[in-house]
Amino acid sequence: MTDPQTWVKINREFDAPIETVWSMWTNPELFKQWYGPRGMSVPTAEMDLVVGGTRKVCMEMQSPERTMSMWFIGVYKEVSRPTRLVYTESMCQEDGTIISPQSMGMPEGHPDITEVIVELKAANGKTLMTMVHIGVPEGTAGEGGWNQAIDKLEERLKGT
Repeated sequence: MTDPQTWVKINREFDAPIETVWSMWTNPELFKQWYGPRGMSVPTAEMDLVVGGTRKVCMEMQSPERTMSMWFIGVYKEVSRPTRLVYTESMCQEDGTIISPQSMGMPEGHPDITEVIVELKAANGKTLMTMVHIGVPEGTAGEGGWNQAIDKLEERLKGT
């Protein structure tokens, strides 16, 4: 029996220049326009885009009964404009205090710290993107959320 793959890998080609796609990942106002699964908004995206700088993001979903908020904090490990971005990600409280994924309903064994790697490559006016999220298993809701977010990114790049 083989162990399940403990990372999600998404490859996409965007009909947009590499600098534009880089900005969608690194400009907080642009990032808020596409990040997160469908039905979720991003009211907060703080990014200190230097190696060792922090990032803090809040995703929210409105329902008639309440607003559900999920906060994430991380540290930039690599920032190589416009081709490579690597950062850690942990669930946290609004003040940035890291919390266990299980306290937010994640399955037992989900790591406290995951890592996101974004690689971009220019190709004839288009951009090839490979995004890997280490610590989010393939075939989980996390993978589904990423695919929805990347779909939204593609729609934003097309101007829809």
